[in-house]
Amino acid sequence: MRVPAVFRPLLALGALVAASVLPAAPVATLTSWTVGDTTFDGVLIHDDAVATPRPGLLMVPNWYGVTDAAVEKAKAIAGQDYVILLVDMYGRGLRPDNPGDAGKAASAVYADRPGMRARINAALAALRAAEGVPLDRSRIGAIGFCFGGATVLELARSGAELAGVASFHGALGTPLPAQAGELKVPVLVMNGADDPFVTAEEIAGFEKEMREAGADWQFVNFGGAVHCFAEPDEDGSVIPACKYHAPSHRRSMAMMRGFFAERFAAQ
Repeated sequence: MRVPAVFRPLLALGALVAASVLPAAPVATLTSWTVGDTTFDGVLIHDDAVATPRPGLLMVPNWYGVTDAAVEKAKAIAGQDYVILLVDMYGRGLRPDNPGDAGKAASAVYADRPGMRARINAALAALRAAEGVPLDRSRIGAIGFCFGGATVLELARSGAELAGVASFHGALGTPLPAQAGELKVPVLVMNGADDPFVTAEEIAGFEKEMREAGADWQFVNFGGAVHCFAEPDEDGSVIPACKYHAPSHRRSMAMMRGFFAERFAAQ
């Protein structure tokens, strides 16, 4: 049907308004950096519906590394609130797809804590240097899940300066505990109270480390939760003590967002 000329500007305006209110799909871009001779391939994620600069988060996934599921989780967390760099801690081509291979890959990184710290600090530098994204470089934090939680704690221990780090069901121990004055970043640790992989001794050791380092820290136990409580695709069928717990997931996400709202406001 031919539209009378008098109505064409109104139709054009309507199309423009409709386009302006429809949410944009999250943009996911492959981003690479190097440490020594190893290249790492992460994913830079943001929603381009709003051009206003926003805080950045490093997000270190669980021991499976950069997967489709991890990308989708990063998109959900980013929303219009953050620019997220989903971090590759293993290096190009190493993408474990079962617990055995994932355990070997994670163990190799754990075994070299200075190297682990070098890798996560290089990822932080890559986020800060990212171009073409609405990133407020003065406000950057880090979050991690399981293996990733342990990794962001090592980032904090390394003396990195950023707004804060938040660990979801991550390991707490380290052979290189922070010394007085070394830990410059506030720390939020969220743990499953019934997680058999994080012992009472490990918790006590972590709390002692934080006190002696003079850290700004919080430790939260979620009742009824075990390991992987913030991993929606874990049902305990593969590893019984690795199981999603919806209430703890919901509460931990709210706590993380509140933590960073406070921290970013202080920047």
